[in-house]
Amino acid sequence: LRPPAMSRRVVRQSKFRHVFGQPVKADQMYEDIRVSKVTWDSSFCAVNPKFVAIIVESGGGGAFMVLPLAKTGRVDKNHPLVTGHTAPVLDIDWCPHNDNVIASASEDTTVMVWQIPDYVPVRNITEPVVTLEGHSKRVGIISWHPTARNVLLSAGCDNLVILWNVGTGEMLLVLEDMHTDLIYNVGWNRNGSLLVTTCKDKKVRVIDPRKQQVVAEKAKPHDGARPIRAIFMADGKIFTTGFSKMSERQLGLWDLKNFEEPIALQEMDTSNGVLLPFYDPDSSIVYLCGKGDSSIRYFEITDEAPYVHYLNTYSSKEPQRGMGFMPKRGLDVSKCEIARFFKLHERKCEPIVMTVPRKSDLFQDDLYPDTPGPEPALEADEWLSGKDAEPILISLRDGYVPVKNRELKVVKKNILDNKPPAGPRRSHSACEPDVSRPALEEVLEEIRALKETVQAQEKRISDLENKLCQFTNGTD
Repeated sequence: LRPPAMSRRVVRQSKFRHVFGQPVKADQMYEDIRVSKVTWDSSFCAVNPKFVAIIVESGGGGAFMVLPLAKTGRVDKNHPLVTGHTAPVLDIDWCPHNDNVIASASEDTTVMVWQIPDYVPVRNITEPVVTLEGHSKRVGIISWHPTARNVLLSAGCDNLVILWNVGTGEMLLVLEDMHTDLIYNVGWNRNGSLLVTTCKDKKVRVIDPRKQQVVAEKAKPHDGARPIRAIFMADGKIFTTGFSKMSERQLGLWDLKNFEEPIALQEMDTSNGVLLPFYDPDSSIVYLCGKGDSSIRYFEITDEAPYVHYLNTYSSKEPQRGMGFMPKRGLDVSKCEIARFFKLHERKCEPIVMTVPRKSDLFQDDLYPDTPGPEPALEADEWLSGKDAEPILISLRDGYVPVKNRELKVVKKNILDNKPPAGPRRSHSACEPDVSRPALEEVLEEIRALKETVQAQEKRISDLENKLCQFTNGTD
């Protein structure tokens, strides 16, 4: 006799039911870093397969520190910083298409884009490749376009969202009159055709930036007064975090086709830190890191009710000041690592590794579908003209090897090309020297060449110093 059919779906099947979080050993942390104390709800940390960047305390301006990933342990107190802003840095973001390029947004109303060399420079980096000026108040949010080269978004406390072409230093689009109050966060969808924003006016907006219009809007996805965050899922749904009327923290999942009712809405706890969501589209896992919390909760998003499935919580003793999240191509596939966080404490940065334990040493292709690589799918002007493209994917089967340093070239439109209108010729007075254009260009060319020589010598000195360090340390 066969036993009566039992409910087979008692425990949901998922390969991510046993994601296991673990901090690295003490010597693999980054110690003695004065993490910024600015009160702003950004993550304060940005990482990629080459570097970890952290916003730090700095007197008389704003600075962040960039460390090569391998440079763990105690950080020299004279380690060079990236210092160019005249007020605190509020947000930093690595370019997804060039691991040596990072953007920073500051209270000084500017956005700066920096080229970080593969070698550790001797002095502070003080010269950005380009400074983007257009906001009238502090800039708290920046985010690179996921698939188009050199397109960068910034959002400021002037309630403006500006899109820039970093390659020319120009504003591409200004999204104004859309937000009536402070913008809390901005996120791109997978191919960069839409934005989702949250705002102090308690609305979540979905914006088509090129048409400069709001295509969907939800008032009060969470009833509470505290900040809301929103991110796009790979399939176009929207995931939000916020607070209920009773100040409980909530998460929500929404479908744009019916934005009125949530697909899922869950209460979590009564902590008051804003929940920063980090999303991995390859595994469909959302990790929630509360500022000031000492835990990371993670959930799997699926197409079956209840749609948002709690997986587990990574808990520790120390609260987090900020958090970096490694892109998929920076993970160690040989250890079945599916996520790596860089948790900021007051004085250090602690990597936390999330793995799915497996017995086999072989490449686990179910854990690692092809993932976005470093090649952009579009040029900035193609995107602006209306083209869309999905990210160009790479296989992680043999691990990812970061590519060599590529220079970011900024070609500003030459103002000398705009010839003055032909008017009546004026005779030159004695105090108005007649500098011919070829002569001026010759001088400019000479200055450029001298600059290049100086930079080349600085790099040479730095390389020699690095070699000297290796000899004195007895390494290599």
